[in-house]
Amino acid sequence: MSPCSLVRPVSATMIPGRYLAHQEGLPKLPVPPLRQTCERYLAVLEPLVSEQELEHTRKLMAEFLTPGGAGERLQKGLERRAHKMENWLSDWWLQTAYLDFRMPVVVHSSPGVVLPRLEFSDRQGQISETLPVEYLGGNSLCMNQYYQVLCSCRVPGPRRDSVVNHARAKRPPTFITVVHNYQFFVLEVYSSDGSLLTVDQIYMQLEKIWNSSLQTNKEPIGILTSQHRNTWAKAYANLIKDKTNKESVQAIQKSIFTVCLDAPVPRVSDEMYRSRAALQMLHGGGSRWNSGNRWFDKTLQFIIGEDGTCGLSYEHAPAEGPPIVSMVDHVVEYTKKTEMVRTPLVPLPMPQKLRFNITPEIKKDIEKAKQNMNIMVHDLDVRVIVFSHFGKNVPKSHKMSPDAFIQVALQLAYFRMYQRCCSTYESASLRMFRLGRTDTIRSASIDSLNFSRTMDDPSKPVSPTTAIRGEAIDRHLLGLRLQAIEDLVSMPKVFMDTSYAVAMHYNLSTSQVPAKTDCVMCFGPVVPDGYGVCYNPMEEHINFAVSAFNSCSETNAARLAQGLEDALLDMRDLVEQMPRAKL
Repeated sequence: MSPCSLVRPVSATMIPGRYLAHQEGLPKLPVPPLRQTCERYLAVLEPLVSEQELEHTRKLMAEFLTPGGAGERLQKGLERRAHKMENWLSDWWLQTAYLDFRMPVVVHSSPGVVLPRLEFSDRQGQISETLPVEYLGGNSLCMNQYYQVLCSCRVPGPRRDSVVNHARAKRPPTFITVVHNYQFFVLEVYSSDGSLLTVDQIYMQLEKIWNSSLQTNKEPIGILTSQHRNTWAKAYANLIKDKTNKESVQAIQKSIFTVCLDAPVPRVSDEMYRSRAALQMLHGGGSRWNSGNRWFDKTLQFIIGEDGTCGLSYEHAPAEGPPIVSMVDHVVEYTKKTEMVRTPLVPLPMPQKLRFNITPEIKKDIEKAKQNMNIMVHDLDVRVIVFSHFGKNVPKSHKMSPDAFIQVALQLAYFRMYQRCCSTYESASLRMFRLGRTDTIRSASIDSLNFSRTMDDPSKPVSPTTAIRGEAIDRHLLGLRLQAIEDLVSMPKVFMDTSYAVAMHYNLSTSQVPAKTDCVMCFGPVVPDGYGVCYNPMEEHINFAVSAFNSCSETNAARLAQGLEDALLDMRDLVEQMPRAKL
């Protein structure tokens, strides 16, 4: 596949060809049966709340399910919405999960991806170097998220953000933005005749950028994008009052993606290298290092450090992890191919430097952003580990799902640390449905709690447990709650209940993001006293990233990471003692 189809996906494939024909063939997201969701919700609460709290919630639920009552009315409203819309959930989810979220996108929302370290340690190495439909279990998947990733950017608003996508313009953008030493440049990647620049030409252009930005800019304008969304919205409105600033910001927003050429950072041991690289992808290391070398609102930022550290950061609103990692797999494979194109001798114009006029007020905003970024940097702890004892091969040899095996190990590790289980979120793809995003797999169950208790109780024999995945409950409950708001009716008591708050407080926020590339995605915890855990199961090893906040005395990323290793080894020993499943 030529790189042209990566940067011009929309105009080339979305109208009216295979993309739309495929999309229209996908089923609509259904609204699950009301009673089924309510019963499963009560089952979810069983290991999480006391018997007294559970009994109180059962009474509220019985009231909610009264014939002709609130539950039935809200369910009918959701079903009407589902009938009228392509996807009853997607707009609501984009708004509530991302665009209404006012915390900084850095650490709290945007994931990073750590790619294998490249073998270079200088600027020479730093600057060198149609989508097929995907299927899951024989079912074709919605490809829409791929077309939201390029030429797009989040834009701050006073109460709610928005996402702009310039790929749908009559003339899609033909340039990327490059940032080096906090200075932004526009780099055209197409020639005037519409052909893509060769690798040599891009290298020469990057060299021009590098040489013309040797001194670090005193005012890292990009660090403004790391602020609390309301704070950034005010600073943004002030910033773009100036015509030059507005044009520069729009160029960044319109660009296909951003490339961040990072300055070298302090060396660490080989053991800690991946963890440090994860922090570089998530936040850049603070105002002293590369946090100003970003535009965190940009959907896609490729990060290449002068010391060989490379990866990317992406703003979460337009897409989930799997499409991003699929694209990374393609890019990594593409870079291994030798280019056989002759480079034209025509000299290329100097890439355009984006100018910003820094007023005293903007300077003050930048200083505030630096201080807040440094607080976030000191608060986040990330441990990336390569579990080298086994990978997907061991669970598969016992006819077990590798993902389920890892999730149960996480439950066991958490139980051993805290002697209880917690509300656990695992992202589940809804891409089998049109415009589907995600729902929640809840790994914490009464079965997983009993398993964790039994594993360390020598008096009890261990018997295998079976988990059956049914229709998820979280987005349905969210839909019923939002339907109540839309209908301007009083909020049902079941959503004001303590149990609901406990169920939605995800101490463990987890995601499996499998890739062909030996990489790992990482993200911050979603609650102050929680953990973020992302993993990529390879055939013979597993890459994990575990995050926690230092400001919480109850959590410890290194301890949970070690507990996870111990749990996986103990579970392997357990299954090795059991008779193997017959083929």
